[in-house]
Amino acid sequence: MSNINPDPFTTRPEIEGTFGVVTSTHWIATAVGMATLEKGGNAFDAGVAAAFTLQVVEPHLNGPGGDVPIIVHDMKRGRTEVICGQGPAPAGATIAHYRDQGLDMVPGTGLLAACVPGTFESWMLLLRDYGTLRLRDVLEPAIAYARDGYPLVERAAATIATVQELFRTHWPTSAAVYLPDNKVPVPGTLFTNPALAATYQRILDEAESAGSDRDAQIERARAAWSRGFVAEAIDRFCRTQEVMDVTGSRHKGVLTADDMARWLPTIEAPLTYDYGRYTVCKPGVWSQGPVMLQQPALLKGFELDGLDPAGPEFIHLQIEAAKLAYADREKFYGDPDFTEIPIAVLLSDEYNDARRKLITDRASLEFRPGSVEGFGALVAQRTQAGGREAVGAMGAGEPTVGRFGEVRGDTVHFDIIDKDGNMISATPSGGWLQSSPVIPELGFGLGSRAQMFWLQEGHPAALAPGKRPRTTLSPTMALRDGEPYMAWGSPGGDQQDQWNTQFFLRHVHAKMNLQEAIDAPAWHSEHFPISFWPRTSRPGVLVLENRVPAATIAALMAKGHVVETGPDWSEGRLTAASKIGRRRRAAANPRGMQGYAAGR
Repeated sequence: MSNINPDPFTTRPEIEGTFGVVTSTHWIATAVGMATLEKGGNAFDAGVAAAFTLQVVEPHLNGPGGDVPIIVHDMKRGRTEVICGQGPAPAGATIAHYRDQGLDMVPGTGLLAACVPGTFESWMLLLRDYGTLRLRDVLEPAIAYARDGYPLVERAAATIATVQELFRTHWPTSAAVYLPDNKVPVPGTLFTNPALAATYQRILDEAESAGSDRDAQIERARAAWSRGFVAEAIDRFCRTQEVMDVTGSRHKGVLTADDMARWLPTIEAPLTYDYGRYTVCKPGVWSQGPVMLQQPALLKGFELDGLDPAGPEFIHLQIEAAKLAYADREKFYGDPDFTEIPIAVLLSDEYNDARRKLITDRASLEFRPGSVEGFGALVAQRTQAGGREAVGAMGAGEPTVGRFGEVRGDTVHFDIIDKDGNMISATPSGGWLQSSPVIPELGFGLGSRAQMFWLQEGHPAALAPGKRPRTTLSPTMALRDGEPYMAWGSPGGDQQDQWNTQFFLRHVHAKMNLQEAIDAPAWHSEHFPISFWPRTSRPGVLVLENRVPAATIAALMAKGHVVETGPDWSEGRLTAASKIGRRRRAAANPRGMQGYAAGR
């Protein structure tokens, strides 16, 4: 219970049990994950089954052509690990090539924005090395939903409506799938994607042709994807199709079958930060994850215990810390395989003690990255000048909470803990139905993560062949008193590690349980550049849910924040799960009317 409010409001109970818990951004994926636990799978098997299901039931938020970072705690290995499922830029993706196309930014949609799809190989690695079930066990639910139908959620129908003219005029292969009878499907329609079902069924058939050995089946499935018919179809589409993108021009892609054959996901240690009794674990500087670590590093110099988590001081301090952390993201983060990133300095007490002095009782309207001699680079800041409607109609940007709190959809996320204490947190994204045209033989389109690169030589996040873009995807895990304790995350592009941090601070300092910390009023800053085309910023803007008390809003305005309010339930789609001893707990976001937690 909260020590701020003796009777906090929640929309639903915090789920509790001893067998296992699953929580995700769609109730069907949660049910599939729970069913996988029930038939003897572990948390990693359940994660793979839920992930493939999410590709089908939330196609406006993720797809097979996308990417994924995964955090796992495997009790047998006794350690927390990150699986990097962020595919790199193709060999043909050079700054010179994009400049020769007359571009100063990577487009937000279409074939030029495609990196190597990272999801399938990552789920196969997880299933093979951490899971226990066969490929059929984790793929069959997704195949069945794609073949037989699932109820289309309202946000998927709304997304299709937004890009319907793009599909009709320029992307006919997408219209063939998402505009049946040339009409936007009505929410609740039992929607199917036979081509996607056939793709996964063919992969399963080819896998099982390897015989009864589980590992051999997984390896055959990998071959079908990265070196077989899937890679060949992607290669052919990119070579032969000129696709309209958000620039208003047509471009061919540079992704090839050879790019797919050469890439494999990697396993690495998480970046961590100790905050009181908690050790927070995040993906590395190829993601925005470290901004979640730097915010507590800045905030630990303030007394947050006892502050109202919907009050002006709590919100002000978190937002000002976020501004500093995100400014450092823009200057320093990138693929550490290509550029040395001074992350040890950025998370050090000495560095953050100095940065903390920039936080006053006034809202900063400046963009203020730190300084580490010999590291980092900046690009010119672009302030927003309208045109969001046109951008949306062209499908650009990551689907997330829109300006002024307008909900346009998100990415997806899930957290799972099994009876043995294995934990997984993952944020699959990319390959949205609005990111790139459907490849007709496969039933899905490619991702657009390459838009996160800069076309500026010398920047840590500059485009280069084989390089990972600095993704916004950012699952989280935490140890408490040295023991694996909690997994959580939220869709939402640049907002992810604002909402992830708010949830954590509410849980730690206001003593809210998982559901209370999710349901509490939330907010986000738009002060820093967004990571998606057209890479604009809105200095000083703070968007609050309308449930934030009027007195808080007035106090924040008095501090100089440029305050905008959105609908009551418009900020984020958090899910979370935790374990203490034999107890398993989980919670899910009511926002968007899709997320659910289950457990027993």
